[in-house]
Amino acid sequence: MRLCIVSETWAPEINGVAHTLSRLSRELDRHQVRIDVIRPKPPLAAKAPQAMAELQVSRFAIPGYRDVQVGFCRPATLRKFWKAQRPDVIYLATQGPLGWSARLAARQMGIPLVAGWHTNFDHYCGDYGVPWLASATRRYLRYFHNGCGLTLVPTQLQASQLRQQGINDVAVMSRGIDGERFSPAHRDPELRRAWGVSDHQPVALYVGRLAAEKNLALLQETYHAMRNVRPDMAHVIVGDGPAKAQLESALPDVHFTGFIDPDALARHYASADLFIFPSLSETWGNVVSEAMASGLAVVAYRHAASAELIQSGYNGITVPINDAAAFCQAAVTLCQHPADYAKYSRLARLKALEQSWAGIARQFLDYLLKAQEAYHATPSPRRIRSS
Repeated sequence: MRLCIVSETWAPEINGVAHTLSRLSRELDRHQVRIDVIRPKPPLAAKAPQAMAELQVSRFAIPGYRDVQVGFCRPATLRKFWKAQRPDVIYLATQGPLGWSARLAARQMGIPLVAGWHTNFDHYCGDYGVPWLASATRRYLRYFHNGCGLTLVPTQLQASQLRQQGINDVAVMSRGIDGERFSPAHRDPELRRAWGVSDHQPVALYVGRLAAEKNLALLQETYHAMRNVRPDMAHVIVGDGPAKAQLESALPDVHFTGFIDPDALARHYASADLFIFPSLSETWGNVVSEAMASGLAVVAYRHAASAELIQSGYNGITVPINDAAAFCQAAVTLCQHPADYAKYSRLARLKALEQSWAGIARQFLDYLLKAQEAYHATPSPRRIRSS
């Protein structure tokens, strides 16, 4: 099979989509899948790992959020690229302008399309002060995905929600975890000493982009409440973004690391004790499974990866969506009971290790093959109708 992946982001960029695509590509390479990549031109010239051929397109920043870049390319340019190396199937990891152009070009050329739901764009409308755009965004996304042969989402709940919104042909493909990279074995006493804590002092960790959609006001409130009942507690925040300066001002006792490399990230996870994750914007949330594999007790909303992987009160704590008081209270209660978070941490790792990237990639390949077969079994006037 020759697969072309169209994405706004790719490794070594640091985000969940880039990480997921990189791991899938690495595993698919073992199945002799040839992978081409179309993505915005990166800041530093470099070819995407695992790519046979690559097309780098123009990029521009989203107004007010320069950390996020989107791609733009004319369909004619994509058709030319695909005529030179025609893929058997195309995977759209973006619904933005680049994804729209790729969708149009692929339909014009009669190439099967599979789309991934990696970002909840309608949720972001509320986070960035334009809630009136949410309904129009959902209509656009419905039209976009119903023009593809299959849409892959990471959880059963998300699949059910999209079907209710009128999106057809939705299937579930979870996310994997590297249990060797993310492991309690990477606990680093020197790092903990740098945080100013002893072997027995608890450390609460957050990892993620520091931006409005991550519900950081609740993180701030929860950190304060935990410190009130455990004055010896240390708090660490890994990540960067437009909200970092405000958080640093509001949380002067917290250790802020900014972006860190993957090896350092593994040590930071393993050297903490609790993982506090108030975000509701994720489709999956790789950081949750990374924290669990690293042996952390997680406090999160019953959403995305947390809903799939955590049995509350057994291997972590989850609370109902949007119940901020329950979230804060769960973190406050847990940090006062070391025996509980020690138990959760052991069981959390066992659950996370069930999420094998090799198994996820085999499932992805099966979906690609089925989409390809279904496409070629469909009468051609329906297949090539453009929009």
